[in-house]
Amino acid sequence: MLSRTADHLFWMARYMERAENTARLLDVNLQNLLLPQDPIDDEDDTDIAHALAGGIDNEAGWRATLRISELEPAFNRKHARATRANVLDFVVRDRDNPSSIACCLAAARENARAVRGTLTTELWETVNSTWLEFPRMLDLLERDPAHLFEWVKVRSHLSRGVSFGTLFQDDAFYFTRLGLFLERADNTARILDVRFHEAAHKAGPDPSHPTDFYYWSAVLRSVSGFEIYRKVYRDVITPERVVELLMLNAHMPRSLLASLTGVCENLATLSNAQSGDVERYAGKLQSELKYTDIQQIQQQGLHPVLTEFLERVSVLGNKISQTFLIPLAA
Repeated sequence: MLSRTADHLFWMARYMERAENTARLLDVNLQNLLLPQDPIDDEDDTDIAHALAGGIDNEAGWRATLRISELEPAFNRKHARATRANVLDFVVRDRDNPSSIACCLAAARENARAVRGTLTTELWETVNSTWLEFPRMLDLLERDPAHLFEWVKVRSHLSRGVSFGTLFQDDAFYFTRLGLFLERADNTARILDVRFHEAAHKAGPDPSHPTDFYYWSAVLRSVSGFEIYRKVYRDVITPERVVELLMLNAHMPRSLLASLTGVCENLATLSNAQSGDVERYAGKLQSELKYTDIQQIQQQGLHPVLTEFLERVSVLGNKISQTFLIPLAA
């Protein structure tokens, strides 16, 4: 397969997955804002009004979302405050933000258009119609953003299902799957890490805080893992078990281990004479996840572990590009 064609397929899948996971990340923060907040001094009516209007804690939560997505510097150049309206506008529909949902859906469509002859009619129409319908769905951004995020997730599910159900399983199919799993690994780690960034602007992480149960429930729901958690643990939700499920459980579709396993399996199928280095790198990262446990992660600290993981996933993406997607010089 031409490396240019492989590149378009790889990024088409990554951008669709990124749009979905951005919607999931924003949904976590929206649900978190509905949780019981820390007590407010009843004698200070100004603080009460500020909190109800989206005060300091709410702004810290929105900034955490921007920070974990590496969007805070770009956001600060356009907006003075990280209010709900400003962040949603920037992350959902701002065409100057290349990581916004609008730009991701447009980029997915452009990559699909570039390889229209490689795709099935059903897959092209799914990606194209998602891009065409999105401007109309933006009417929901102010009054019902949760509905908008659910629509983005459903359209991503649809494109993934159509891809799996209609594409001939040749190299085109495997490059599409490779992009999907790599992007999913990156974004699941970011969803888990957002809790650290929120806590860093308060007194520090406090796993005994009474709202943690509700927060981690929101995290599970954001990755379609709430029912899976109940099936696996059949017990109360705790941060340690949520982290274990979303990092180390190979049967959880959006876990880090499951995502890296998908990357390794597709790399093995696409293997060629030049791919030994990238296969070894991906296999080592997968093995470290496979043979660690939650106690080791707790000892190292969740944030340092996730930070290192994100850095290594970025290196893995670069290695994949250099091996398969960038044409070699003549």
